Amino acid sequence: MEPSSISIAIPVPNARARWLAAGIAVGLLVAVIAGPSLAPRTTLATDPTHPPEHTLTVGGTGRVIISPDIADLRLGVTITAATVKAARDGNATAMAAVIASLKALGIADRDIQTSMLSLSPVYDYSTHSTQPKLTGYTLANSVAVTIRDLDKVGDAIDGALAAGATNLDGVSFRVENQVAAEKRAREAAMAEAKAKAETMASAAGISIIGVASISESSAPVPWPVYYGGYAGLAEGRDVATPVQPGTNEIFVTVAVVYLIG
Repeated sequence: MEPSSISIAIPVPNARARWLAAGIAVGLLVAVIAGPSLAPRTTLATDPTHPPEHTLTVGGTGRVIISPDIADLRLGVTITAATVKAARDGNATAMAAVIASLKALGIADRDIQTSMLSLSPVYDYSTHSTQPKLTGYTLANSVAVTIRDLDKVGDAIDGALAAGATNLDGVSFRVENQVAAEKRAREAAMAEAKAKAETMASAAGISIIGVASISESSAPVPWPVYYGGYAGLAEGRDVATPVQPGTNEIFVTVAVVYLIG
């Protein structure tokens, strides 16, 4: 008996069906992978053994009034002449006399420093022409002077102006070493902050149990200082320029974050 054969025809899906089947398969794979992450999650309760910290923030300011012991004087000579050489020679002569007058008061070389030296042309624009006319040159030379004996400030100003100084840009006063004053101001600022915090905590029925953080800012605040211009003659004699050093204020501001309970 001869063997028989059976043929089974399996239809081949068209292209659209194949893409649809592939899409369904990919979707099922993504769902399986992402299923755990999409499932509802249990909300974690706050750990009662670590309650959140409660804080109280206050500020304090400490001020210390001190008398300055250093004066900074800024003055110079400005000369305008027809040529650069004439401006330089005139300025150099006057400036040398100014520096000599400062040294005569016992001011050391290290306390006299050139702060500005410039040369610029001078033009006349009154001719109304397209090209202004060059009429000369201006040479300016300025020095910064540190005066450690405040009783000599007025004499330094008068002597420099008499020697040929044409510019007096200002005088300021400071304390050479203000570490001790800053320490006192800082202590006063912390004491004020602590007093505020204790008052507020007592009123609220709570207690201060520690300090979380402290920050500070500090700066010297110079008071306005009067210095007179160069005085003229009065009753047949020179009148000294009045100079008042006044006082300086050192202040420290702190911000303290206290832990409360």
